[in-house]
Amino acid sequence: MDLLNRLSGGSESTEGVGLFVDGPNVLRDEFDVDLADVRAAAERAGHLRTCRLYLNERAPPGLIQAAEANGYEVVVTSGDVDVKLAVDVTRFVCESDPAVVAVASRDTDFKPALEVANAAGVRTLAIAPGTHGRSDALRNAASDAVTLGE
Repeated sequence: MDLLNRLSGGSESTEGVGLFVDGPNVLRDEFDVDLADVRAAAERAGHLRTCRLYLNERAPPGLIQAAEANGYEVVVTSGDVDVKLAVDVTRFVCESDPAVVAVASRDTDFKPALEVANAAGVRTLAIAPGTHGRSDALRNAASDAVTLGE
């Protein structure tokens, strides 16, 4: 189903959950985040269909291997991780007819991507890496929110 059909009141999405993780903002020593916990938070919203971790070119090979072992598709970008993730979320919403889009970040840059998903009738989930790392703007833009460690 296309985006225009959903915006005009077409049938509801039924195609699982897409998880998009902002690695540079979530995987910081100060948060001590386990990728399995991020994945579990998204899985509580439904069947996980897409599970991506976005990293920059300085990501250590061990992190990439560990993420892949945990079922993540790792996307390494030499440019801005935020731009690539936001574009991919928007594309996923427009092309894949998901039921839920989950974004794990503390960055308000993803607010417009969540707003696009909401406008398309897709439920959204903001996953914060911890109370200190929670973005109120991102949390308020999402249909639901989870703070890891709470």
